[in-house]
Amino acid sequence: MTPFFLASLWMGVALSSLMIMAVAGRELSNELTTFQILFFRSTIGLVVLAVVLQRIGWAAIRTKKLKLHIGRNISHYIGQFGWFYGIAYLPLAQVFAIEFTVPIWTALLAPMVLGESLTRIRATAVAIGFVGILIVLRPGLVPVDVPTFAVLIAAFGFAGSILMTKRLTRTDSALAMIFYMTLLQLPMGLVPSLFQWTTPSPAMWPWLVVVGVGALSAHYSMARAFALADAVVVAPMDFLRLPLAVVVGLMLYNDPVDLWVVLGAAVIFAGNFLNIVSERRPV
Repeated sequence: MTPFFLASLWMGVALSSLMIMAVAGRELSNELTTFQILFFRSTIGLVVLAVVLQRIGWAAIRTKKLKLHIGRNISHYIGQFGWFYGIAYLPLAQVFAIEFTVPIWTALLAPMVLGESLTRIRATAVAIGFVGILIVLRPGLVPVDVPTFAVLIAAFGFAGSILMTKRLTRTDSALAMIFYMTLLQLPMGLVPSLFQWTTPSPAMWPWLVVVGVGALSAHYSMARAFALADAVVVAPMDFLRLPLAVVVGLMLYNDPVDLWVVLGAAVIFAGNFLNIVSERRPV
C-alpha cells in the first residue's frame, strides 16, 4: 500500500475517533459535568497507557521537561474543557468549524512562544481565517453565547498546547507526551468534580470508555498520518470532519444545518491551507 493510502486510513481512524468522542461527550453531558467527563477520560486513558508501557517498558516516558509538560497540559486542559462544554450545547458542525481556527491562533502565538516570524503569507492566512470566524459567528447579528465563547477559548488553548508540543518533540517521545497528558490532567478534572459529584449510571460507562480510548486513538492516528504524508496532503482530509459533523448532528440530534457555519469553515480552511502550501515552497 502507498504512503498516501495508509495516511488516508489513519486519518479515517482519527476522524472517526473524534466524531465518536463528540457524540459520547454530548451523551455524557446529560448526566455528568464537563469536569467529570475529563476526569474519567484521563483515568481510562491512563489505565490503557499503563498496560502498554508495562509491555514496552517505562523508559519510553522519560523526560527532563516536566515544567513544559505541565504548561502544555494546562493549556490543553483549557482546550478540552471548552470543547466538551461546547459539544453539550452547540451543533456539532459549529463546534468543529470554530475548532478549525486553531492554526490561526497558532500562527499568532508562534512568534512569542517559538520565536518564529509572522511572514506576509502567514499574516494573510490569519486575516483570511478571521474573516471565516466572523462569517461563522456573525457578531452583532447573532449573539455570541457562553458555549460559543468556550469553544473559541478552547481553540486558543489547543493552539498553545500545539506550540509547546512542538518544543517537546525535540526531546520527548509522542508516547511520553500522551502519558503526561493523562497523568497531569487527571487531578485537574478530579478536584473540581468532587464539589458536584455524580456517580455515572451503567448506561454512561460505555460512553466514558469511548471518550477515554477515542482520545488516545485520535492522537495516535493523526500522528501516524502526518508521519506518512505531507501536511499539505493530510490537512485537507481533516476538513471532512465538517460534513461528517453536519450529517451526524442532523441524524442523531436534529441539529440545524447552518450554511453560514459551512461557508465560514470553508474560508477558515482556505486560510489554513494557504499557510500549509506556503510552508512547502522552496526557500
